[in-house]
Amino acid sequence: MSESTGGINGAGTTDSTGTTDGTGITDNTGATGPTSTTRPTLLVLGSEPPPRLDRLAGRAEIVFADEKSLAALLPTADALLAWDFTSDAIRESWPAHGPRPRWVHTASAGVDRLLCPALIADDTVVTNARGVFEQPIAEYVAGLVIAMAKDFYGSWELQRQRRWQHRETLRLAGTRAVVVGSGPIGRAIGSTLLALGVGVDLVGRRERTGDPEFGRVHAAGALNGLLPHADWVVCAAPLTEETRGMFGAAAFALMPRRARFVNVARGPLVDEEALVAALREWRIAAAALDVFAAEPLGADSPLWDVPHLIVSPHMSGDTLGWRDALAEQFQDNFDRWAAGEPLRNVVDKRLGYVPVT
Repeated sequence: MSESTGGINGAGTTDSTGTTDGTGITDNTGATGPTSTTRPTLLVLGSEPPPRLDRLAGRAEIVFADEKSLAALLPTADALLAWDFTSDAIRESWPAHGPRPRWVHTASAGVDRLLCPALIADDTVVTNARGVFEQPIAEYVAGLVIAMAKDFYGSWELQRQRRWQHRETLRLAGTRAVVVGSGPIGRAIGSTLLALGVGVDLVGRRERTGDPEFGRVHAAGALNGLLPHADWVVCAAPLTEETRGMFGAAAFALMPRRARFVNVARGPLVDEEALVAALREWRIAAAALDVFAAEPLGADSPLWDVPHLIVSPHMSGDTLGWRDALAEQFQDNFDRWAAGEPLRNVVDKRLGYVPVT
């Protein structure tokens, strides 16, 4: 949902004297900062293909870990790159006491797969991949909205049947969308829909007036009053304890029958059984899910066969070159970390996302 103005401003390591620097690197003598004889250890929770970290050659000891070896290696690392951002291993392995990385970067926008009480409580700085996925996801949502409005699925099916059947479709201009989540992804989605002539109500954690693009950001408490007027409902909120399951039977009951629902955020934000019931009973017109409560979606899942539901395999932000963009972003932040400069995309661990500045 909406992002607060509070948060953490940079990395820091406390040495044996209780002083803090901005490098996130501690050597065995208690002095902080990179030296000519000591290179920081970067632990990478890996997946295939591995990240291209050419710029770090000679500047860091890079050690790759999998889910089985991560727990044993965490105490040896100065920094951790969660390249496999689909894994729960960090949350399950994070040490409550003793040595641990001073900085964790996840190659994803969401941080729900890694945050745990011990990590939230300690002084480790967490950063994310904000800035990489916003426009691709906005384009993906726009594509879904256009496809549903123009009944592309129906055209493909009629073509498969070799049937010539004229139909009327929906005009986008003048329809209204409720976009839930006022962070960078939600804002990019809203901006793209505005360009298509769709009116946008942006919903965040707290109300804000005087927004230069949307005029007003609605508070989360206003959502129920907005849903009955929505032609499109797009979920782009972070997964927190407050947002988990926010789209359930009650929310779908408030939507008009013409409404189409899209989730590009996190699967657990949606009660999938309630969505299936709403679609099968024709209480909403259509839906598209790019994220699911359990991923990958099993071949026996009923979601594959629900009428008027588009299923895609968590790919809305993944465009050609996205892995290289993630690696470059991390290496840019590594440069700042090594130089003792404030890191970009610092997550407020209590909120579960990067606050608005």
